[in-house]
Amino acid sequence: MAKAPRAPEPPIPNRERPGEPQPYQATNEELLQFYKEMLLIRRFEEKAGQLYGLGLIGGFCHLYIGQEAVAVGLQSALDGERDSVITGYRDHGHMLAYGIDPQVIMAELTGRGAGISRGKGGSMHMFSTEHKFYGGHGIVGAQVSLGAGLAFKSKYNGDGGVCMAYFGDGAANQGQVYESFNMAELWKLPIIFVIENNQYAMGTAVSRASSEDQLYRRGESFRIPGIQVDGMDVLACRGAAEEALAWVRAGKGPIILEMKTYRYRGHSMSDPAKYRSREEVQAVRDKSDPIEHVKRLLEERGVKEDELKTLEQAIRKQVNEAADFAEQTPEPDAAELYTDVLVERY
Repeated sequence: MAKAPRAPEPPIPNRERPGEPQPYQATNEELLQFYKEMLLIRRFEEKAGQLYGLGLIGGFCHLYIGQEAVAVGLQSALDGERDSVITGYRDHGHMLAYGIDPQVIMAELTGRGAGISRGKGGSMHMFSTEHKFYGGHGIVGAQVSLGAGLAFKSKYNGDGGVCMAYFGDGAANQGQVYESFNMAELWKLPIIFVIENNQYAMGTAVSRASSEDQLYRRGESFRIPGIQVDGMDVLACRGAAEEALAWVRAGKGPIILEMKTYRYRGHSMSDPAKYRSREEVQAVRDKSDPIEHVKRLLEERGVKEDELKTLEQAIRKQVNEAADFAEQTPEPDAAELYTDVLVERY
């Protein structure tokens, strides 16, 4: 005999949600620091592109040009003593935003022994456990599950730390992401899932690859709240980080931040980006460039153009010195093939 149909489930009651983020009210000093950090990332990535063209950087190289406000705005709100960061293979900008020396990052890009991963990680696999930066991962979406593990570690140890796990709009369609969402909400893990939606997963527009292209909604079936943020505005990014951190630190579990941003270059250095027009890219540069936006704010607050030019020159000098350092330091010794392979615990 056929079973009678089940009665419909009662509607889910209204759940608590985080508040609407407000743009961060930065002091002049803070705003100038945001400008410096974003400009350093921009000039560093431009120099990395040049070195790649000269053959000094091998393998893949994914530049962060255009997305600087996301890493700078979000990571400026973190507690460097207890919070951790993990990301995918577009990782140079996140390391610079964490205050890591540009020289050791550039040395890693060029495969030198002085690199932050001893020249063995290259562009896509950089680590700094000292700074609680756990990669740099070449497998699309892999870092999300690892980020859940970092958050589990913080909860287990009771150290109050939060993990910020970055991934892109392409990785948002990977299965392991949703397994991580499920566990993170079940166990109320202290993790902020950051979707850097730069509009194109490799060469495919997000609207063509995702049936739900409002990616901040991706956690709804797991009861994870999401917020969509202007990822081209560093003050909006910092404001969203403040709200997300307050939610997670209160023990309410994970949260999703969808950062609406844009990359000016191709997916990687080998991508000619023919799937979009030059006019589209230029329109974003003209209307929404994150660095120019902060520059205008600084000028409105009375910062002189000469001061900004001096700052620009100092950053260019710093980047050039990082490139010179990378070119002049030796490659890893052959014996490095056998280091960092196995950790024995007794």
